Amino acid sequence: MRDNRRKPELLIPASNLEVLKTAVLYGADAVYIGGEAFGLRAKAKNFAPEEMEEGIRFAHARGVKVYVTANILAHNRDLDEAGRYFEELKGLGPDALIISDPGMFDLAKKVWPEAEIHISTQANNTNYGTYLFWWRQGAKRVVSARELSLEEIRQIRERIPDEMEIESFVHGAMCISYSGRCLLSNYFTGRDANQGACTHPCRWKYAVMEESRPGEYFPVYENERGTFLFNSKDLCMIEHIPELVEAGIDSLKIEGRMKTALYVATVARTYRKAIDDYFRSEEEYRKNMDWYKEEIAKCTNRQFTTGFYFGKPSEEAQIYDNSTYVVEYIYLGIVGSVTEDGLAQIEQRNKFCTGDRIEIMKPDGRNIQVQVERIQDAQGNPMESAPHPKQQLFLKLSVQPEPYDLLRVKAGNE
Repeated sequence: MRDNRRKPELLIPASNLEVLKTAVLYGADAVYIGGEAFGLRAKAKNFAPEEMEEGIRFAHARGVKVYVTANILAHNRDLDEAGRYFEELKGLGPDALIISDPGMFDLAKKVWPEAEIHISTQANNTNYGTYLFWWRQGAKRVVSARELSLEEIRQIRERIPDEMEIESFVHGAMCISYSGRCLLSNYFTGRDANQGACTHPCRWKYAVMEESRPGEYFPVYENERGTFLFNSKDLCMIEHIPELVEAGIDSLKIEGRMKTALYVATVARTYRKAIDDYFRSEEEYRKNMDWYKEEIAKCTNRQFTTGFYFGKPSEEAQIYDNSTYVVEYIYLGIVGSVTEDGLAQIEQRNKFCTGDRIEIMKPDGRNIQVQVERIQDAQGNPMESAPHPKQQLFLKLSVQPEPYDLLRVKAGNE
């Protein structure tokens, strides 16, 4: 009999090598990434083969798994190249492939029979029959559709083999029209969400205008059927770790393969602590709830909802008056190295100045307020401010940071 209280995996997205390393160091049990083809985040930087090799080596050295997405809905023109891609991945050695298309699944099994395959949410996995079908084909794990409730997931868990794994999104954007197979992007912009080029039109602000009443606009609302199409709040289940565990979910997945290192570090560190605290004692988890909520709100978000987990969402799960993100902190950079005289080397991402009060964010959960005492460029020239993104800088801070510490500043203080 399966123990549904076993500790779930924390699965974190990474858009590039820097973000992968951040995810690993800030608490991920596994990281999912995309190569240069066949993933659903074509606008993400993604990984060249040599970067993927380095990332897998970095993660494996620290006991963290790496999964590679190949979850497009493939066309005929894709299949020959996909076969070559799977052959290349076989040599790189990721821990699993994430696939949605049956043709891609079959091709991967032929090229790499031993590969562990996870079925993407893109395959619309809404019932135990679908899970059993994929299990018979040889899939180890299936990612649940975002439209499922915890009760439905619990029912699936009871009807599938104990060895089969359930992965579910617990934080991030609520991709819609059945778990990401969105037609809006293609219709409005000609960019196919199922080929990795989604423009996120579900984030735009919408109103309806009736043909005979030009200029009269009506906001778009939901009915009890819950189509969940327009302008959703972000999913956040940080307050419901016990319910996720009791439902029998094996992997808690964070959305965001186009997010910054700051976003990934903030979410990974917060969920890592919440999961670990809960498995030490539920009392400790409840006691630290305010900290989790405070920290998770520091990453870019669009307000929060629990999605479909506790039933069909009401209009409260939508945002009708604007399409903007809440930004509490701004990413300045990640410490690459520290010189013998205590200067922190960073690749700067947003503007800051000498004398500014900023924050060092550490993997162990500490946030340290510091002052920027000196900024100099790569040639050693002093600078009053750092206005140029991606410039290599050396900083003297009032507290010396360590490699892989993140630097951030509260929005409005920059």
